[in-house]
Amino acid sequence: MKASKIICIAMGAMLAATAAQAEETTIVSNVLGPEGPLYVDGNLYYVGWVSNTLSKWDGKTATVLNHTEGCGHNGLALTKDKTFLLACTEEHGAIMELDLTGKQLRRWDADKDGKPFAGGINDIVVTAKGGAYATVFGPYKDVPTAVVGKIVYLAPGSEKWVEVPNDLNYANGIGVAPDQKTLYVSETVGNCILKFTINADGSLGQRSNFALLNVLTRTKNDSWWLGPDSMKIDHQGNLYVAQWSGGRILKISPEGKLLHVFAIAGGDGTTNVAFGPGEKDLYVSVVKDPKDPKARGSIVKIPNVQ
Repeated sequence: MKASKIICIAMGAMLAATAAQAEETTIVSNVLGPEGPLYVDGNLYYVGWVSNTLSKWDGKTATVLNHTEGCGHNGLALTKDKTFLLACTEEHGAIMELDLTGKQLRRWDADKDGKPFAGGINDIVVTAKGGAYATVFGPYKDVPTAVVGKIVYLAPGSEKWVEVPNDLNYANGIGVAPDQKTLYVSETVGNCILKFTINADGSLGQRSNFALLNVLTRTKNDSWWLGPDSMKIDHQGNLYVAQWSGGRILKISPEGKLLHVFAIAGGDGTTNVAFGPGEKDLYVSVVKDPKDPKARGSIVKIPNVQ
């Protein structure tokens, strides 16, 4: 179904949470467009959207597993079959399925109706049943006026992506609650996080506001692009949201309350976050300077706060 458009207003409640500079360790440096960290079986996987690469860090060495020119590697999700779904964020947009060695298994360039993923695929999340949701972003302009973002859904066992909600203001990070009943999505330009109820067939129902980031915490600058990027959700349902141009990770409760602010020393362009074993550590992908056309950055590790 297609949900009607609403204006994002503040629904999150502010707590007395202050930015805390955690002990920060640089794991991998000199990444061009760091994104999509995932910790799988003792290895850290991550992508570079400028370098068009998927890489693996095994604790000692970083190895490039996939290089697909023109993809703009971005969001990364692990399927139930132990393969990756990879978002291609370049303007034409695509979704690739790769094995753990980086070999391409299949590729989608359009939805079931033949509509291309114009604006680029930004992020992907896999559900407990094996379905997947992906966000379509929008044109990356200095002044982002187009509101063309949407979400597409791949049902378990299906080979076709279908459009669900549209009219999203630069749809970016996406996550599913542990009970599989709620889907969250970032609207980067709106500086907002929305939530949807998930119907039994995977379609999305009620659409509502979840959090407005500049209400939860003071804004760092007045950029159009100051807003939520990718996210991960822990076993308790708390959201860990990277704030592009904010240089931080926000931990937000399922009720929309700000629990903690992780200030990231590695740069202002925080893009994504992943959990280490037992959710004790966070791996954060971060660009030093969001205005750098090469998006030079790193993957850093910080301790989580329970």
